[in-house]
Amino acid sequence: MIENTLWHPVAASADLVAAPLAVVLLEQAVVLWRDAAGVAHAWADQCPHRGARLSLGRVCGDRLECPYHGWQFAASGQCVHVPALPAFTPPATHTVRSFAACERYGLVWVQLQASDTPVVDFAFEDDSRLRKLLCGPYDVATSAPRLVENFLDMAHFAFVHEGWLGTRGASSIDDYRVESTATGLLATQCKAWQPQSSLHATGPAQVEYTYAVDAPYTAVLTKLPDPASVALADFREAIGLFICPMGPERSRVWFRLACSDWVSTDAALQAFQHTIFAQDQPVLESQTPQRLPLEPRAELHTVADKASAAYRRYLKHLGITFGVC
Repeated sequence: MIENTLWHPVAASADLVAAPLAVVLLEQAVVLWRDAAGVAHAWADQCPHRGARLSLGRVCGDRLECPYHGWQFAASGQCVHVPALPAFTPPATHTVRSFAACERYGLVWVQLQASDTPVVDFAFEDDSRLRKLLCGPYDVATSAPRLVENFLDMAHFAFVHEGWLGTRGASSIDDYRVESTATGLLATQCKAWQPQSSLHATGPAQVEYTYAVDAPYTAVLTKLPDPASVALADFREAIGLFICPMGPERSRVWFRLACSDWVSTDAALQAFQHTIFAQDQPVLESQTPQRLPLEPRAELHTVADKASAAYRRYLKHLGITFGVC
């Protein structure tokens, strides 16, 4: 399954502290823990001895201890201590199944099957002029592809986000451009009339969006409002959508915000993002089927939907099977 070879966000780095942390990725139970050097590790959340959940155990320096019989496993996954047999040297077969883990953009990422696929690039992370902030997580009863498609969709602004990102009196969508890239797709010249495009919008404005999809369950938008409509000089914004596909119809979502607002509190910026997503969530969870249909005639399409149509073709071309139908 190609999804196993991709890197997926599973937890906020700030949430992985002294205790092991249980997460779910692609229906696989995973335990995260940090060793004494602070390095994050990801293992199957199952002790190879009697199947207990390792996430119920504890971290002992550079070892993770099983809660059932106290077996201790080194960062390599090798069992190094069996309390019932203090003189016993566990053989190489006494290991926990481990996965690759790394940290990017304030998140812990896990790859279930080793491959040379890189973690998706959030290019704005290294721009020191922009403030970075993580919003979420949000647990949503729908598939990861439905969430990405909603993120790419501007036609719902006037209805789901009326008074915020859109208005019924200006619901038409101008033509925009969608092109394939080496890693996915890019939608440019996307324009929308918005009553309040951001926390600092001082009035309605025409806003230009660019959307990039560089991995099946990730998307990044950049937003450029009319400068006269924003209280902050040189305001610009990028938002990364990072999704953990827990199950085919169950997802955990984070937004990575990069903006030029250094004035507002974290809570204020997160509250604005929360307001927008709270409007999306009930509609997303109402869609049937919850998995995204990839057959062209499964749902109706118009030219305003060409970004989502391109996304569906992209998923089908990759051979994505998790969260689609």
